[in-house]
Amino acid sequence: MSLKAIAFNATLKSTGNTPSSTDRMLSLIAAEMAKEGVLTETIRLADHDIKPGVSSDEGPGDAWPQLRQKLLDADILIFGTPIWLGQPSSIAKRALERMDAFLSELDDQDRMVSYGRVAAVAVVGNEDGAHHVSAQLYQALNDVGFTLAPNAIAYWVGQAMESTNFVDLPEVPDAVSSTVKMLARNTVHLARLLRDNPLPSLK
Repeated sequence: MSLKAIAFNATLKSTGNTPSSTDRMLSLIAAEMAKEGVLTETIRLADHDIKPGVSSDEGPGDAWPQLRQKLLDADILIFGTPIWLGQPSSIAKRALERMDAFLSELDDQDRMVSYGRVAAVAVVGNEDGAHHVSAQLYQALNDVGFTLAPNAIAYWVGQAMESTNFVDLPEVPDAVSSTVKMLARNTVHLARLLRDNPLPSLK
């Protein structure tokens, strides 16, 4: 059975707005995972009204319950964010806050409902901070039940105070291409292992 991936693009730009560097990075990862037989659905979180809060449903108009279900239906989460003020985007943080509910939502084996899913991270920006941002995302995703493979980040950062974005580059740098391949292969491999050998019951 083939694996499914969901890519959350936490750009501040809604679809139809200006091009997204985060989207370009996620597209590279999705293309590489497709070589491994993984189908990826990419969602721009800015297109959806994700209410503030830490539960799985914050009431009428909240788009998170549907996004949460897509997440739980997938084997892999690719979480992409730009860097703003040296931090993940506010939309990225909101999605992570909503995943906080996983801490108390258990499956029939007393594991978090997110257990058995693998996460990877994509970061883009025009300032230093990719390691800092990925560290924040790694810790948060691990806290709420996701497993991360070795080298599960692909990133690009331009020079500080410059205006060139990743989406504007005429060619993808070799270093980015190689890290995308490593991320995809390691993440898909780990997802297959966990699918065939689930994490132990906590009962």
